[in-house]
Amino acid sequence: MVRIVKYKERQKEDGTSFFVLELQGGIEMVLSKVTGNFYATAKRAFIPSTFDEQTCTGLIGTEMPGSIIKEECEPFEYVVKETGEEITLSHRWVYVTEDAVKPKQTAVKYEQNVIANSDVFSKNGILEHAE
Repeated sequence: MVRIVKYKERQKEDGTSFFVLELQGGIEMVLSKVTGNFYATAKRAFIPSTFDEQTCTGLIGTEMPGSIIKEECEPFEYVVKETGEEITLSHRWVYVTEDAVKPKQTAVKYEQNVIANSDVFSKNGILEHAE
């Protein structure tokens, strides 16, 4: 499950504005490589919407099925707001529905367990029913 936690106004190339919804996944505990201590965090993603500001405000707190996953992308520069450090990233966090995640996992699971048995097929090209 993900939750709508904020919204932001963005500008299109033509100067008109629209709103994006900020989604946040559940809490995750991550081990710091520097200190060796755990810290709490949550994945975030933004999705564009067709809603007006009043609707976006009303949607804050709404939970939706799905999750936020890491997706590889072309490398881009990013400035860490807190430190001003510029880093290169080659991934982004995106929202996916539960339906988008499950078929991929299921397909891999069954693909590994399929073993073809050629003895069940007719070898003479004539359809013969099993008895």
